Amino acid sequence: MHVLGVVGPSDSGKTTLVERLAERLADRGRVATVKHLTHAPDIDTDGKDTARHRAAGAATTYGLTDDEGWFATGEDRTLDDTLDQLAPDYDYAIVEGFSHAAIPQVVLGDRDHAGTELASAPTADDVDVDSVLDALAGTEPRETLESLVERVKASPRAERSGAIATFTGRVRAKDAPDDDPTEYLAFEKYEGVAEDRMETIEAELEDREGVLDVVLHHRTGVIEYGEDIVFVVVLAGHRREAFRTVEDGIDRLKDEVPLFKKEVTVDDEYWVHERD
Repeated sequence: MHVLGVVGPSDSGKTTLVERLAERLADRGRVATVKHLTHAPDIDTDGKDTARHRAAGAATTYGLTDDEGWFATGEDRTLDDTLDQLAPDYDYAIVEGFSHAAIPQVVLGDRDHAGTELASAPTADDVDVDSVLDALAGTEPRETLESLVERVKASPRAERSGAIATFTGRVRAKDAPDDDPTEYLAFEKYEGVAEDRMETIEAELEDREGVLDVVLHHRTGVIEYGEDIVFVVVLAGHRREAFRTVEDGIDRLKDEVPLFKKEVTVDDEYWVHERD
């Protein structure tokens, strides 16, 4: 799922731009929107911003406040929680507000922001939507284990599958009891080279007897303690092929894909390949 933020002052036309983007993206896939609210959630009625999102083509809309209030019933949730829940079922998520979110963003009116800037303009009327969509296509999609599992289930060879095996790698706090706790890891990769190598590994693993589909995904950027880093998902005819291929998939990804890891503990930070 590709995620795009729209941030700016209240008079910059954020909602109008979200409507334009949702309308265009709805022709390419399923769209969800998330709006930052500065007040307690209220009933979503005609004329409200989230209702305008939906009228423009969004299949689902959420409204979230800073204290984790939200539209609908259930447990409180954060923006990350919401995006992770949407990822398996949607191709695009447009986030209105949330300047502090580390997601690709269109920035209106010189708003301070945390995410990568895909475009900037004084107001929504000044934004070239075609340029924004081209830039969005080049961003890393948001993937979860659930979204990758849904992808292999949709394989044209899924009717021959009796097993799905997965591996999830996550950030651990310590290797040993006396180690300094890890606060986060930061990953960088050779753009293009890493993706090509992962595609080659996937194709070679899929050539095995009984293996139907393989997906590898490794996140980049800052990943905090307890968060997921890397996924391997294998669709196979039987469990033995699935288990073996998952193990070989993660081993080959770690050995062959050019990724660089920086570890930040409470007392130190270093690039792991330099220390090794």
